[in-house]
Amino acid sequence: MSDVSVKTVEKWGCLELSVKAGAEGNPFTSQNIKAVFSCPQETVTAEGFYDGDNTYKVRFMPSFEGSYQYKIVLKNGSEEEPLEEGSFCCVPASEGNHGPVRVANTFHFAYEDGTPYYPIGTTCYVWDLQSDERIEETLQTLKESAFNKIRFCIFPKHYDYNLGEPRSYPYEGTPMDSSVLTKENFMQYNGKAEGNHFDLSSFRPDHFRHIEKCILALQKLGIEADIIVMHPYDRWGFSCMTREQDELYWRYVLARFSAFRNVWWSLANEYDLMWSKTLEDWEGYAKLICTYDPYHHLRSIHNCRPFYDHHRPWITHCSIQRQDIYKTAELVNQLRETYMKPVVLDEIAYEGNIQHGWGNISGEEMTRRFWEAACRGGYPGHGETFMHPENVLWWSHGGTLHGESHKRFHLLRDILKETPGIGLAPWEGCRWDEVCAVPEQDIRPVKSYYLFYYSFMRPSFRDYYFDDETSFEVKVIDTWEMTVENRGVFKGKFRVELPGKPYMAVQIRKHE
Repeated sequence: MSDVSVKTVEKWGCLELSVKAGAEGNPFTSQNIKAVFSCPQETVTAEGFYDGDNTYKVRFMPSFEGSYQYKIVLKNGSEEEPLEEGSFCCVPASEGNHGPVRVANTFHFAYEDGTPYYPIGTTCYVWDLQSDERIEETLQTLKESAFNKIRFCIFPKHYDYNLGEPRSYPYEGTPMDSSVLTKENFMQYNGKAEGNHFDLSSFRPDHFRHIEKCILALQKLGIEADIIVMHPYDRWGFSCMTREQDELYWRYVLARFSAFRNVWWSLANEYDLMWSKTLEDWEGYAKLICTYDPYHHLRSIHNCRPFYDHHRPWITHCSIQRQDIYKTAELVNQLRETYMKPVVLDEIAYEGNIQHGWGNISGEEMTRRFWEAACRGGYPGHGETFMHPENVLWWSHGGTLHGESHKRFHLLRDILKETPGIGLAPWEGCRWDEVCAVPEQDIRPVKSYYLFYYSFMRPSFRDYYFDDETSFEVKVIDTWEMTVENRGVFKGKFRVELPGKPYMAVQIRKHE
């Protein structure tokens, strides 16, 4: 974040401007500020927010290098009072800063500067609301992992293994006495506000400052922050606020977080379990994002049972929780064809051993789902739910990882980065007993690149034929043992010997 006195900010960085302005009544509702930022290539209006201590702030993410002008006004109802004018210089992006992630090539993603982005995501719902020590432990785990996207919440979570209180709350007030909760009765409190005393028109800026600190820590690691703005797992009353309270919350969140380049918006986790919300409500939240996020960050909404209508124009990509106990990655082809958008399988069950069917698949099966989804042109997501003596589960709290699948994602990420162009697509020319990916929109009869995956099947060899003239380099990949073996160059019809074990892949690339 850049201080205004510096008068410079890097491209896709964040400029923050502050003004002192006392308010009569509630400073979150009685007035606000906004600013207009302009350069020859763009003009952007950004909403401000109250940050406590009679201080209002506004943030801006510039997209072009050079000189910018800005004007700040104080909004009081329909009246606007000029407060400040100034300028700053946008300098080139620093190393590793590629800008926000955008949809690219219909089904895929790339950073604003054109660098392909292949999501290898994980879920840690309330890692940001843990102790400082656990947060640092989580960040260190992420630093050593292949993950470049993480899903997490603004609101605290109330569910199995999550019956404690968070480090802070988004609103001023006090919660119910959590000592009355037991594993047997906790579901009765979901979405209920009895016993809570929160002022839902008065935010706690320190709660949001802390989340911003977490977002920027992720940004430093090159990780996208897929922010879950609403969810049903609640005993504090945050999931059943009025429409006016929801709108105040949404506008505050959008004003505070939109200028961070690594933000994605997930309207909800399991939207269909939020019984007090209607389709009209969800469409209203989407309109707020489209109106008050001037940077057009990626937008999605996540299901429990029925999918939202991902055809909706405001939805940039499909955020999918599997609906079938077995089939997950196998449905990517159908989802791509149906929605014509990137398919992100944000919940394909979790590696672990808890009692719930969504939280006890093996590391081998998680890894298989990742490779199968990738070879069908989709993007799978990870989670981990191993029993823990202190109920510290990665899926919610972060900390350290105990499973095996996460160790295998470095290899998949590296293989995805070798894709010619941007993104893989399922190859319609493959045989019935294999999954094969080719570069997206490569319409040539003989492709430049093929990635075959044999899942739980165990062939001892496979024969290949593309044409008589093209030479291909062949590599055999053991996706579980994490080995890549170069088999040489072949032409015409050729055979590749395989070890007769599951989770093998064959990469075939045109020899230049």
